[in-house]
Amino acid sequence: MDFATLIGLVIAVAAVLGGYSLEGGTIDSVFILAPILIVVGGTLGATIVTTSFDTVLRVPSFFKLALVGRPRPFVGAIELIYRLAEKARREGILGLERNVKDLPDPFFRKAVRLLVDGTEITVLKEVLETEIAYVEERHKRGIVFFQKAGGFAPTLGILGTVLGLVHTLGNTSDAAKMATAIAAAFIATLWGVGLANLFFLPISDKLRLRHEEEMAYLELITEGIVAIQSGDNPRSIRNRLQSFVAPHYRYHEV
Repeated sequence: MDFATLIGLVIAVAAVLGGYSLEGGTIDSVFILAPILIVVGGTLGATIVTTSFDTVLRVPSFFKLALVGRPRPFVGAIELIYRLAEKARREGILGLERNVKDLPDPFFRKAVRLLVDGTEITVLKEVLETEIAYVEERHKRGIVFFQKAGGFAPTLGILGTVLGLVHTLGNTSDAAKMATAIAAAFIATLWGVGLANLFFLPISDKLRLRHEEEMAYLELITEGIVAIQSGDNPRSIRNRLQSFVAPHYRYHEV
């Protein structure tokens, strides 16, 4: 569980509702079915139009990734590549075949399998970069979905408010009732702006962060495997790959 995402969402919502309560507002006055239906339903509908049905089905998994995404083991990957490079230098590339099944993720296993199979270095790099490009394309679908929802939500909120005002001004003659109805009409704008800035856009940005971490991790593996194929010195490989991590995480020779 990524507590930063969960805690951030809770703090944001609590701050808005808490501030509203301190001003004398009642929480139940915000939860009116009609504006919620217009904003949530309209936003989802408009966003679905812009994407594929396959992406829509994967929305729960995108949201889960934002909440539960695990950090990538950059330091562990560097040390593992270093050990593989040392073994390749002692036993040859074919000596790495026994290590393939023990590698931590599919991309890493594929990279080492290509290495063991004797794939020419330019082809090896091209295959791995193509794989990265497809991963990037899949990630962007979730990022763009929530980003577009964050763009549509405020507009749908305004639309809901306009509809509420049209209904109110056309059917209410009592001034006191009209004031209450107008206030209720603006709840749609509240939901539109609130969902965009407290949910859709933050989730989109968190998915973008996950994407950037994933891309850096895959590029690290690609760089390391290509270096092993090139026959580079294991220590040189490790020193080069340490540029992917913060200085205080880097390995230092004793």
